[in-house]
Amino acid sequence: MKKAIFTALALSMMVGGYLSFSTVDSNAPVANAAKQYSGTMYVAGMGGHFAVAEITIDPSNTSDPIAVEELGMLDIGGQTHPTHDARIDVNDPNIMYWSTYKTDDRKPDGQLHVGKSNLKTGEVLKDVAFKLPTRVTWSGANYCASGQSKDSFMPISMANDGYIDVFDKATMKLKHRVFLDELGIKSGESTFAHGINTPDMSKFLLTVNHTPEGHLKWTGNTRLIMLDMKALEDGHLKKLAESMITGKPKDASGGTITFRQFFTQDGKYILQSGADRGYLIDANTLKVLDEITPLPGENHDIIPTPDGKYAVMTLREKGTDYCGEDGVDGTLLLYDITARKTIGKSVSVCLKCHKTEGATNKAILCGLDGTWK
Repeated sequence: MKKAIFTALALSMMVGGYLSFSTVDSNAPVANAAKQYSGTMYVAGMGGHFAVAEITIDPSNTSDPIAVEELGMLDIGGQTHPTHDARIDVNDPNIMYWSTYKTDDRKPDGQLHVGKSNLKTGEVLKDVAFKLPTRVTWSGANYCASGQSKDSFMPISMANDGYIDVFDKATMKLKHRVFLDELGIKSGESTFAHGINTPDMSKFLLTVNHTPEGHLKWTGNTRLIMLDMKALEDGHLKKLAESMITGKPKDASGGTITFRQFFTQDGKYILQSGADRGYLIDANTLKVLDEITPLPGENHDIIPTPDGKYAVMTLREKGTDYCGEDGVDGTLLLYDITARKTIGKSVSVCLKCHKTEGATNKAILCGLDGTWK
């Protein structure tokens, strides 16, 4: 009998315990709220500086998921250093490499700049200027994207002919300059080369807008060419794989032109910007998994969160300056990689500061890099 009473008491306590944990209180906070993120984004601008945006991301906020908590500026040289390129050192997150988009007309024959800055102090640690290669026949746009290995920084030129430079990170001396004809790409057959290293730095993804009818004759299609990193560091282009992604030929209403990109940190996906759209691409097969469209502005870069669940897109949008005049603003928009959709509204990281400073109403951003907390 004692054993039966004890058993019944134990069962009663187990049932009571289960009910106490399983009863839902409608006023209790949701236990599985979406993870939030915070970090510092360095957004490249044509004014020769980077917008430094301290952001928080709350994906459960479906209206305004990205909040800019603080906005500052990292200057690399002002109007003579228009830049699209931010690349934080894989060895030291306090160091950022950069390169310039336009030539510096103060210099004889116009020169490009490549350098590195200390993100803690804002000091420009190295600024190397040099002439355009003599093979370049069109230089309306120059460096934009870049990749890196442990020892090398590799900016890529959008000029015609396109090329990849290999700089020694320690000395910033040019080790190699490799033109794309090593891959059989003739002058004018491609436009606006970009690229980035894989997370393990064993490969380098080169992308070129496919323009077989001539330079700047946009088809909307892009060649994705995977290269061997070791060969590139030695000054050669060794193709490992290639694929083509398609888009809309550019016309008066806009179109697809591919720019910068990122891999997710696990190496599974490529997030590729494309002006009128973005792409989510399988990094193994180089096949498109999602086209991110429509967008409220022109997409120029996409950086993923550390867990690869979301990504921050840079956009050029119509904006209003401090005088109420129409202008161009640089904004950030959140993309949900798992659900394959954008979330909420974009947020300004350019005119918001330009308005305060009374600066130009044309705030032209491009690429970004960032550190996550």
